[in-house]
Amino acid sequence: MKAFDPGLEGPLKDVRVVDMSRLVAGNMLSLFLADFGADVIKVERPGKGDDLRHWREGGQPVYWKVYGRNKRSLALDIKSEDGLLQLKKLIKSSQVLVENFVPGGLEKMGLSPDVLHALNPALVIARVSGWGQTGPYSGKPGFGTLVEAMSGYAYLNGFPDKPPALPPLAMADMIAGIYGAAGVMTALRSAEKTGTGQVVDLSLFEPIFSLISSEAAKFQATGTPTLRSGNQSAHTAPRNVYVCGDGQHIAMSGSMQSMAMRIFDTIGRPELKTDPRFENNDVRVQNKDLLDGIIQEFVARRSQADNLALFEQAGVTAGPVYSVADLIGHPYVTGREAIVELEDADMGSVPMHNIIPRLSASPGGFRRPAPRLGEHTADILAELEQISLN
Repeated sequence: MKAFDPGLEGPLKDVRVVDMSRLVAGNMLSLFLADFGADVIKVERPGKGDDLRHWREGGQPVYWKVYGRNKRSLALDIKSEDGLLQLKKLIKSSQVLVENFVPGGLEKMGLSPDVLHALNPALVIARVSGWGQTGPYSGKPGFGTLVEAMSGYAYLNGFPDKPPALPPLAMADMIAGIYGAAGVMTALRSAEKTGTGQVVDLSLFEPIFSLISSEAAKFQATGTPTLRSGNQSAHTAPRNVYVCGDGQHIAMSGSMQSMAMRIFDTIGRPELKTDPRFENNDVRVQNKDLLDGIIQEFVARRSQADNLALFEQAGVTAGPVYSVADLIGHPYVTGREAIVELEDADMGSVPMHNIIPRLSASPGGFRRPAPRLGEHTADILAELEQISLN
């Protein structure tokens, strides 16, 4: 189990981030910055806090414990005159502001980008919203569920005889948060060179659409949208999840021609390499159901362990389908420290993802656990006493 070290300094130690966002996307964005040393201050509503605190499992706010790490909490009533004054001081002394109000929310508070840049010319303002700050949907609220449905992702996801499938996690928000962190870092670099800040306009829609944007080009070329294909791929074959003789599953991919040929040899069907139905990827995709049946028949005669041993020896790209229960304590996960156990006052310890990516010369670190609501209010307000708005 790892202990938090408040003395750690990361490459972003001189960056202060005011995070006024709620739920996932903004927290994912500011988590990246916090992990690498930024002083991320969560401005939260007194008595309630970030809505992510109220997503509980087993009676514990596990989502907050993961995505609130390395941050400080300031409980502040920004609707009060004094609260707004303190917020302005905080923004003046910071490099980044993150917010996810419906577009126009900052303006209603009297904190439009023009006002904020008059207060702090180099400020980077990350504005996270469902549909972006401009366009016909800009005024509409937009949760990730709607974006995942309307971006084309859900239409592609699932099995052909079933309804479109939404992801079982906040995928659109997570992807937007990662894009947002990249946007903020780019804007900070620009501010270093020019002394001028800017707005990072981040919708939830565009990042998840970027994952499938090749579908637009494909549609133009073919005139037909890609249909749901379950665990198969519309682009390569073989690629699927197969059921072993013991009821366990393995995933296999032959996306390169040489790998497909190796699979045929390994399952004892070398004649498939010259079969006109399977000799290249184009025809394999056309006959993928037939090909999957051949592979499934082979896999079903052996246990998962036997299949994996055979495929590993042959150099075939196949692997088991794991649950998170399988991952905790797995040799790969422990060897890479992909999951870290961090000390926690409520749960003893909390397993969560390690810092990503890994930098060889200036790595991130774990400085503090996710804060209690308003835990750092007194300290932060004391820091602001020396800040003047004049």
